[in-house]
Amino acid sequence: MPKPLLFQPIRVARLDLPNRIVIAPMCQYSAVDGCMTDWHLVHLGGLALSGAALLTIEATAVLPEGRISYADVGLYSDEAESAMRRVLESVRHVSDIPMGIQLSHAGRKASQEKPWLGGGQIAPAADHGWQTVAPSAIPFKADENAPIALHRDDLAAIRDAFVASALRAARLGLDLIQLHGAHGYLLHQFLSPLSNQRDDDYGGNLENRMRFPLEVFDAVRAAFPADRPVSVRISATDWVDGGLDLEQSLAFATALEARGCAAIHVSSGGLHPDQAIPVGPSYQVPLASAVKQAVDIPVVAVGLITSPEQAEGILATGQADMIALARAITFDPRWPWHAAAALGASIRVPGQYLRSEPRTLQSLFRAD
Repeated sequence: MPKPLLFQPIRVARLDLPNRIVIAPMCQYSAVDGCMTDWHLVHLGGLALSGAALLTIEATAVLPEGRISYADVGLYSDEAESAMRRVLESVRHVSDIPMGIQLSHAGRKASQEKPWLGGGQIAPAADHGWQTVAPSAIPFKADENAPIALHRDDLAAIRDAFVASALRAARLGLDLIQLHGAHGYLLHQFLSPLSNQRDDDYGGNLENRMRFPLEVFDAVRAAFPADRPVSVRISATDWVDGGLDLEQSLAFATALEARGCAAIHVSSGGLHPDQAIPVGPSYQVPLASAVKQAVDIPVVAVGLITSPEQAEGILATGQADMIALARAITFDPRWPWHAAAALGASIRVPGQYLRSEPRTLQSLFRAD
């Protein structure tokens, strides 16, 4: 029997991965002043033993005001870098899984409450709140405090903050950077005509709306070591009439590829409260498939991919090159083990866990 595609190796630029399972960034809302805590050590340490090929650290703010919430991780200070180093060093003691980081600025979707405390915007004058910024002074919801429109000098400062965080990520030995250009956060806000109504050369037509995200990509790509990949997560459509659509996202993806982007992670939505998303199994896979037809770099599919057979089918039909898991692997941190068993593959596990292999699956585990 040929090895399932899900468990075949793949190269992302110069990064070799042993299989096609990627752990997507998952916000934990558990940082203090941008600094990782013991929660992150336990959370990431557990996922590092999952058997996935790549572990991506949650959306990490490049500036304090770029955090989604007051409890978000940042990489904008020596203290935040030191806290992340402690976590990464501990994880590396038990796992050699490659680790990447998603660098982000939340723009107008910043200053939020933790989801399990109700979510929603926190007013600038309230505890844990601050004034948000965006391409244009258009709030995410009509009843929210409006963001301040960014000036050119502000754009340069934010670009430089992405670079500074990328340099910190390099010092931390992270294997990959993913820029967050999805889910209604700042780079996505520039791309969408619903949130970007500027009248300068950063707004208007698609070329102008792509300008700032591409400037950020170019700057980060130049700052991060050349032998380590920089990828981008996109929302391929806003799911709103008049918003960013697939055709525009294909143009953005091809522009990224031309600049040295190593992979495109295809998600959708998050920019506008009126989005009409046809949620269902694999609902975003057709978007990934369209991107894959437009570029020659690896494409990652994500979104209600829950079963091994479903994941294998996406790869077997050429709709994507890798599968990203978030909620599914949070619910089942041994998802890759179970996928290997279901598909007839084998998977590396730590020696400490070898004795847990079921007797009916004696060829499943390989010693780490």
